[in-house]
Amino acid sequence: MTMTRSPRSVRQHAVLGSALAATLLLSGCGAEVETDAKASKKVTVKRCGEPVEYTVPQRAVAYEGGSADKLFSLGLVDHVHGYVMPPANPPVEESPWASDYAKVKMLSKDLLNKELVVEAKSDFVLAGWNSGFKDERGITPEILDKLGIQSFMHAESCFNYPKYPEKLTPFEALYTDLDRLGKIFQVEDKADEVVGGLKKRVEAVRAKAPKGDPVPVFLYDSGTDQPFTAGNQVPPNDIIKTAGGKNVFDGLDQRWTQVNWEAVAEAEPEVIMILDYGDLPAQKKIDFLKTSPHTKGLPAVKKNNFFILDYNEGVSGPRNIDGLEKFAKYLGELKS
Repeated sequence: MTMTRSPRSVRQHAVLGSALAATLLLSGCGAEVETDAKASKKVTVKRCGEPVEYTVPQRAVAYEGGSADKLFSLGLVDHVHGYVMPPANPPVEESPWASDYAKVKMLSKDLLNKELVVEAKSDFVLAGWNSGFKDERGITPEILDKLGIQSFMHAESCFNYPKYPEKLTPFEALYTDLDRLGKIFQVEDKADEVVGGLKKRVEAVRAKAPKGDPVPVFLYDSGTDQPFTAGNQVPPNDIIKTAGGKNVFDGLDQRWTQVNWEAVAEAEPEVIMILDYGDLPAQKKIDFLKTSPHTKGLPAVKKNNFFILDYNEGVSGPRNIDGLEKFAKYLGELKS
């Protein structure tokens, strides 16, 4: 049976439909206005010790895995234009955020530079002081400020930043970066969640750390004539300490620094932590330590006590806590 609507019901339906359409249109505009307002809202956040005003970046460029990991861990892939990944970094396919890396551009396999950032039309650059940003390389926050490009530096690298230094323990610096990036990108709740999760994992390791005298640990980064190692201002120091060891160069108020083999021999490390580079593999370093007259007699070498720390577990980023958990497991098995 065919049903026909009365003119009145048709008219009512049309009015209701128009009202609904208007409501949807208005709410859609409201969402857009809200998004635009969020994007244009300015927040003041510290860049090292300097208060800086930021708007929400839309075309961020990250230098190295630690920077990109921080952004991806906060769910910010849609705000990342691309990344710069020099040879020392392991393949991005090995990252817990490999799927996010695949969604953005790999801009260069070389060092960070001003021309690359300008060409990418970036509105935000994340890197460390003296690693990505450097006077000698012609790319610093001050230079980018003059170009109208926002920038942010890892707090862990602010130890010797001119004019605005900031000194935090490495893990505290990691939490601080995530908190500050959360404010800049206006994802504070996500930042709180991520930092809370990392802190819980750190405390779980600390609670199970072996008791008694801490195991002396030497981090070997590189160098044959003189070794390059970790002072107390870089993540491996906190990794070693939290897991129940003691960095033999914990007394050096430095980041990555050069020492001499005599000081290493005098410290008698029981464990050697090897920082594994993409372009300087761990096995080559181990082979050197086993044959060098400076190191072949060290307790760690004689006992074959080598722990390999992935590059992105050793530089500031969320993977520091992965490295901590792995090293804690290694130390636990060594002491059992």
